[in-house]
Amino acid sequence: MQEMPAELKPLPENWDRALVIVAHPDDIEYGAAGAIARWTGQGKKINYVMVTSGEAGIDGLHPDECRALREAEEIASAQVVGVDEVEFLGYPDGILTYGLDLRAAVARLVRRYQPEIVITGNFRDTFGPGALNQADHIATGRAVLDGVRDAGNRWIFPEQLTDGLNPWGGVRAVWAAGSPDSRHAVDVTDTFDVGVRSLEAHDAYIKGLGWEGWSAEDFLEGILRQGGARFGTTYAAMFEVYSMVWGGSEED
Repeated sequence: MQEMPAELKPLPENWDRALVIVAHPDDIEYGAAGAIARWTGQGKKINYVMVTSGEAGIDGLHPDECRALREAEEIASAQVVGVDEVEFLGYPDGILTYGLDLRAAVARLVRRYQPEIVITGNFRDTFGPGALNQADHIATGRAVLDGVRDAGNRWIFPEQLTDGLNPWGGVRAVWAAGSPDSRHAVDVTDTFDVGVRSLEAHDAYIKGLGWEGWSAEDFLEGILRQGGARFGTTYAAMFEVYSMVWGGSEED
């Protein structure tokens, strides 16, 4: 007999600042944008950082053209959910590697933005049985997790601590959206339509993939209804929580 998935616990919402760090434009829109819209609607300040510009994402478009297109679509997509600032780090799309350089970049971001929550995408090996994750997602998520910890230690990347930049150990948790090991969720029933519009803002990219007849609404409904069934709502965005608090916390 197949075991039923465990019920999901609610994410805490007693915070004011979050930083989203993902590998590509559109990564956060495949399920988590409705959560971002919910939180900006509560008055929370959320910034987006894209490690790459997704310039290798469309086979029929040269990376130089694709870069500008995808950056513009991400900026428009972010505005739909109430995010006004999107930063692009300019790392090469498709060949990200985990290492000190990427960790240092994350640490610098955390020290500059001083978030309480950091959000990234799923960086497990898969999205579920038979659905392999992409290498850039894995490298980014691992660097986010380690870079957040590095940011609080003044003896790691100390060369960054100039011009008023200080260590920042105030990140309570890293939340990985869409992880197959998610145990937490947030109700996005009221912001489902906003999340759909945010994903639809990546129109040229989706068309460039050749997904004829593909529907952002149908796709998100399939994902978010699964979360809702485990959370007791119509739609829910799921997250895996990594506590940055020594000894764990109520967010575990």
